[in-house]
Amino acid sequence: MTKDKALEELFLAQTPHFDDNADFMAKLTKRLDAVEYIKQHQEATIRRYKMATVAAFVVGIISGAGAMVFLLSMPVEAPLFTFDVQSDILQWLFNNSRLITSSALALLMSFGLASIIANIQDILLMRGKQITC
Repeated sequence: MTKDKALEELFLAQTPHFDDNADFMAKLTKRLDAVEYIKQHQEATIRRYKMATVAAFVVGIISGAGAMVFLLSMPVEAPLFTFDVQSDILQWLFNNSRLITSSALALLMSFGLASIIANIQDILLMRGKQITC
């Protein structure tokens, strides 16, 4: 408690003196310009993040749709890949290649969607912090 009182008295004893001279105004203007530059830089960065997120979303939708069209347009009997070597594991992969590929594609699309949502939330969080500061 006594430290708080001593600290409070120290701050109350200090009375800043502001001069109306050109040096003070020049320093203030320089600092305000620096703050404005940082603000513009942050806005540009957020704009770039948004554009990158939108571009990734569009590319993901197009490539995912293309892969799904490719998978669904092929005949069911046609394997996606073949092996010339006879092995039980390779035969199993050969028989289940369509299911494995479809599952992997669905998993990748789900991961991509979750990443896009996380990026959008991060951008909104950054924008919220920027406004409150």
